[in-house]
Amino acid sequence: MKVSAPNLEEIKKKKEKKEIEVRKVKEGELLREIMVKIGLERIDTQEGITVEALLDSGATGLVMSSEFARKQRFKLKGIKRPIHVRNVNKLFNKERPIEYTVKVNIYYQGYRKRTEIDVIGGQK
Repeated sequence: MKVSAPNLEEIKKKKEKKEIEVRKVKEGELLREIMVKIGLERIDTQEGITVEALLDSGATGLVMSSEFARKQRFKLKGIKRPIHVRNVNKLFNKERPIEYTVKVNIYYQGYRKRTEIDVIGGQK
């Protein structure tokens, strides 16, 4: 019996489908959220984790919850002036302003980017 080698293009497409998950959320109307699996690496310890990240949420930058940052032991860096966050309805967010950032390497499909992520919710 002859067994053919797996088609690399098919394997790549299946992998991409697993990495990108579309979720429909009902909140008055159907919305789409695109979740992608990324790697986050702490700069200070070079330890990494895999997480699901919301892609294109309408935010103007990268944000991480203070609870997540604390649980994952990210090293917080204070910023000079707090950033007050507004929701999509233009009202201020009920959480505390952004007072910290974390430095990380973000990994996605073979790419790496070193960046700072704002920590929303302050330090609890």
